[in-house]
Amino acid sequence: MHYEEILHRCFRCGFCKLTADYSAFNCPSYLKFGFDTYAPAGRMWLLRAWLMGDLPMSPHLQEIIFSCATCGSCVEHCAFPFKDDLVNIFIAAREEMVLRGQIPPAVRDYLKAMQVYGNPYKLPQADRGAWAAGTGLEAWQNQEHLLYVGCVAAYDDIGQRMARAVGTVLVRLGVSLGILGARETCDGNEVRAVGETGLFALLAAENIRLWHELGVRRIITVDPHAYNAFVNEYPALGGDFETFHYTQVLASRLEAAPERLQPLPLKVAFHDPCYLGRHSGDYASARRCLTALPGLELLEMPQIRADALCCGGGGGNFFTDILGAGPQAPARVRVRQALATGVQVLAVACPQCA
Repeated sequence: MHYEEILHRCFRCGFCKLTADYSAFNCPSYLKFGFDTYAPAGRMWLLRAWLMGDLPMSPHLQEIIFSCATCGSCVEHCAFPFKDDLVNIFIAAREEMVLRGQIPPAVRDYLKAMQVYGNPYKLPQADRGAWAAGTGLEAWQNQEHLLYVGCVAAYDDIGQRMARAVGTVLVRLGVSLGILGARETCDGNEVRAVGETGLFALLAAENIRLWHELGVRRIITVDPHAYNAFVNEYPALGGDFETFHYTQVLASRLEAAPERLQPLPLKVAFHDPCYLGRHSGDYASARRCLTALPGLELLEMPQIRADALCCGGGGGNFFTDILGAGPQAPARVRVRQALATGVQVLAVACPQCA
């Protein structure tokens, strides 16, 4: 297994599951289950015991390893020099488990759907662009930007509404963009996160080949997970495209045209998506969009920016639902934090978070 030589260096100090000021638990799987085995340090020790043959593989151990949301909070708060590799260590462990066929049924079903249908919803490829009906978005014809929405925004009901809203606003603001519709292929970010690196490489190669063939140079993404894949993973595979998350494009356009904005007297809290914030370092763009709107008051929740509490959907958990149920599910905790802040709207910038 990659990174196997690092596992013994973890002292289980526990900083990895806390916020920077030690005031709250910030690891979504630890928050949900309440055992150190579900925290990053616990996983490190369990993985070492498994690889040394001291601990047999079991459904419970599989659940522990795949409950990691790859949110990167542990990377921010670990006290040791190997911290930058923590998420990669857990992905490498999943890769080893995928190779051995030792994965939870929900992960198996997700990967089977991806291999057979090309999307986790088991829906036809021909329906992938149906979300754009009535938006005024045009098919790709060498416009300045390709608008890439991803699987959740293409097929999920809530994600589709988000994609339509984003596409409609970008068109109204005069952004030159086109969509691929049924020709769009999964970005593969979650496939890689659950350890199927071979399938990820195939998906990435197909996207890169098609975009080069079509002359795509600049991409706007709806999903921060796709943004992460295109910015942080694709360049090493030959896919070096100028990529923006939609909030980065909207922020400058909204700030440049205040006369076009109607007053919006709302109190709003913003939830930082892990793959836009911690993984990609952008905590500002979405907040700039919100503060550009006249009358809107931005109130911050506890645990924001680098300390943001993950919704629990990352690392494939949006599809496997290992973290989804119960009062301590991270998404439910996050909604309660927003309610306690007294806002009317909890704003998100990711279809999985939504």
